[in-house]
Amino acid sequence: MVNKETVLSFFREKTRKPLSYKEIVSLMRLSHPEARALKRILRQMMREGEIVMTRKGLYGPAGDMNLITGRFEAHGDGYGFVVLEKPGERDIFVPARWTMGAMDNDRVIVRIENRQRREGRIIRILDRATTRIVGRLDVTKKAAYVRPINKSVRFDLYVSPGDMNKARQGDKVVAEIVSFPTDTRPPSGKIVKVLGMTEDPRSEVEAIIEEFNVPKRFPRGVHEDAKLLQAQTFQGRGPAVAGDKRRDLRDLSTVTIDGERARDFDDAVSIDLTEHGYRLWVHIADVGFYVAWDSVIDLEARKRGTSIYFPDRVIPMLPKELSEDLCSLKPQVERLSFTVEMDFDRYGQRLAAKYYPGVIKSDERMTYTSVRKILVDNDRREREKYDYLLREFEIMNELCNVLREKRLKRGSLDFDLPEPEVLLDIQGRPETIVKAERNLAHMIIEEFMIAANEAVAEHLESVGVPSLYRIHEEPDPVKLEGIVKVIKPGTRTRKNLKPADFSKLLVEIKGTPSEEIINYMVLRSLKQARYSPHNVGHFGLASKCYTHFTSPIRRYPDLVVHRILREVLTKRHLSDKRVKDLESLLPDIAFHSSRTERLADEAEREVVDAMRVWFMKDKVGEEYSGMVVGITPFGLKVRLNDFYVEGFIHVSYMTDDFYSYNERTVSLFGRNTGKTFRIGDEIKVRTDRVDMEEREILFGL
Repeated sequence: MVNKETVLSFFREKTRKPLSYKEIVSLMRLSHPEARALKRILRQMMREGEIVMTRKGLYGPAGDMNLITGRFEAHGDGYGFVVLEKPGERDIFVPARWTMGAMDNDRVIVRIENRQRREGRIIRILDRATTRIVGRLDVTKKAAYVRPINKSVRFDLYVSPGDMNKARQGDKVVAEIVSFPTDTRPPSGKIVKVLGMTEDPRSEVEAIIEEFNVPKRFPRGVHEDAKLLQAQTFQGRGPAVAGDKRRDLRDLSTVTIDGERARDFDDAVSIDLTEHGYRLWVHIADVGFYVAWDSVIDLEARKRGTSIYFPDRVIPMLPKELSEDLCSLKPQVERLSFTVEMDFDRYGQRLAAKYYPGVIKSDERMTYTSVRKILVDNDRREREKYDYLLREFEIMNELCNVLREKRLKRGSLDFDLPEPEVLLDIQGRPETIVKAERNLAHMIIEEFMIAANEAVAEHLESVGVPSLYRIHEEPDPVKLEGIVKVIKPGTRTRKNLKPADFSKLLVEIKGTPSEEIINYMVLRSLKQARYSPHNVGHFGLASKCYTHFTSPIRRYPDLVVHRILREVLTKRHLSDKRVKDLESLLPDIAFHSSRTERLADEAEREVVDAMRVWFMKDKVGEEYSGMVVGITPFGLKVRLNDFYVEGFIHVSYMTDDFYSYNERTVSLFGRNTGKTFRIGDEIKVRTDRVDMEEREILFGL
């Protein structure tokens, strides 16, 4: 039988050089039908970067030709890095002249040109991440171009007269890329939509949704299937009689704890004391019961990868019939769960874990604010309102502290990083932007979800089935040295710095004025966590084995892990064919899910940046106190104290002296006055200009 495995095995064992198609057929002794199948398999393997065809038409494994597959991270100055798909490998630097027109997040094949310097050249682009750009139309006498708003896109898009779609000079447009840039040819495109003037924040969000090509509506077939599932469930076939040997957990005291505006409840928790310590039930919405592999709903969810959360809306991964109703663990209604039941001793050591489908009935829909009032503020009214759950909340608090202390002791990074929260008025305009509160209730849910994710990952690894892991690779020690320069200016760093030193640094700056900023710098210096079928551990959590299981309503990898765990529990043993099917499927799901997660993060950040400029646009000339949160040779990045808003002071606007950048101490100093600006300094600023087009806020001293 000819398949990917037999072809790879053939190249590993039988060849020492690239071969032609005819040579492969002859050496593998293939029949005529098998030879036809080989053509299709070789094309597929070339698309996936496993096999490469040379200029002479010969085939060979990518690894044997000094070629590696990865994701391109583009820099604004033209160069970039290829993040390799194989975990544990250092990134490859690609100079601007060797990018071959690759764009941010493209999947590429890179040839290593210099192993010592980790420098390479992109030789093929396997998969394009960006197919549309948003920009301004510039019509000249000779041609028309779309000039991208996104600065990471380093080319203008030529548009022929027949592809203008009635757009005129200066219009903000969405253009579809028809031909991508190469070393010899500029890119071209066609205008698919003319965006109106962004007259309010809502239209700004719409423009960003177009810019990131986020699918706003579900295809008709997806909606129809979701409504059918909903109708079947509420016509007598309710969750309690789902018929797949579920445990009846309806008598357990169970609560969800989420934000005030949440409507898709992925998880609920129950807790009790035992003779040896604690028993924790983490109930997760059983999305896999309703959404089968390769169904219409599943394929759409796989394409989307994740839900995206904006201040004024959510673009869900699953239709609302499922995400906000059928699967959501709403209070006082029976819901299907996939439950992880864990026993812990009094020191937080997990003694046992069980995994099974269940049916629950949540007692209350709690919010983080309400639980904080109960446990931290000892609010009398709130405690009386939920008096029948007080015992459970006290036990949750106790177990959370035990688990958290154990996790930090093993070297987990303790980031307490606030996020901006945009509060909108009734018309959808930003009323204020504040630091989102993170309290004890957030930590409780965080610790319980980490515990469930670790338990599931360890179980799947122990039974030896292919699965998806959430991996976070160790950082480059060189990056750690850059952080030490900021924490201890002027000190020489040790040459034997280890990744474990990150957690020590965070403890060292705990409680200092610059704690938050240093935390952000450390976080940015680390590699991004991602999904992979290969487990290399999670550095940030100091976890040897980790996955995502607890949010299947809003993350596709969680849904995949649910299905694999269910197969393992029902079949006990997966067939060789099923194992091979998963091994073939999971790498693509891991890569695509990591990419959609990054794009969602970027879109969410762009919307927050847009909201910041809309909030500040009528505040030009006003003065504020703020803190220096970043320093470059070009100036200071400042965050205001009154609002969670950041802006930039360009060095050319600092007119009281000539300022120079000190790379060793990461500071700006005045040559004549000796005045020095460092990260964490408090300064007074004036809003000089708000650039709506560039989404930038410019301050002056």
